[in-house]
Amino acid sequence: MKNLALNNQWVLITGASSGLGQEMARQLAGLHKANLIIAARRADKLNELKAELEKNSGVRVKVIVADLSIPQEADRVIAESIADDNLYGAILNAGVTYFGRHTQLPWDSFESILKTNVVGVVRMTNNLVKYFEQPGKEGSIMLVSSMAGFFPVPYQAAYSATKAFITAFGNALHNELTNPKFSITVFAPGGIATEMTDNSKFNELKGWLMPVSEAAKEGIHAFITRKYNYVPGLLNRVGNVFMNFLPSKFISGKMSKVYLKSLNKSAQQE
Repeated sequence: MKNLALNNQWVLITGASSGLGQEMARQLAGLHKANLIIAARRADKLNELKAELEKNSGVRVKVIVADLSIPQEADRVIAESIADDNLYGAILNAGVTYFGRHTQLPWDSFESILKTNVVGVVRMTNNLVKYFEQPGKEGSIMLVSSMAGFFPVPYQAAYSATKAFITAFGNALHNELTNPKFSITVFAPGGIATEMTDNSKFNELKGWLMPVSEAAKEGIHAFITRKYNYVPGLLNRVGNVFMNFLPSKFISGKMSKVYLKSLNKSAQQE
């Protein structure tokens, strides 16, 4: 299967108002000259990004303001994205997390994580697969998962579980596709230095966080080259392989100590 050619093609990015999604939008526009459909909840951030990209990169940008935790809103994003029948690719990046004891996570917050990270992604993927699974239609979807989906992460139990679902879902669906010009990639970064991790709870973990520009660059590489599963960062890839030879309980126990230390230090500073 040949690589994607993004120049002057339309690509949808969700969660584009900040963090990894915003940085991927900048690189897709600046380096690859892709036209973009950017979606997220914050209209002001999206419109600022649209103005920046159109001015600096000369590409076309469409803004869709939507709350992807609402199934009907997820459906609307895809309906508007495919309305002109020229969508070439989609990066489903929107996601939320919770770092703390799972028993302290309010139920409505858990449901919001589940709806954003799983239900919204599945709704959009279902509609996109129907769009791309046609003879001669070329394109690709990339689902942004996490290394937390490979190995259960204590104190991020809900987030870790949703990402495990996305990894399994994307990999399984990849092998159901019938259109030889269409693919699904699962991108699974480790921790990234973004707005989501910019708080005191992550202070003890920030030395492990990958710069967002590097994560975005590797994510776009995985998207263009249609990887099946892709973990960015050489150390992350080596660690991912190495951890497969260790007992899951041992790995989770070690993670638990590191994450709890960071949480406790944050609590002491408050």
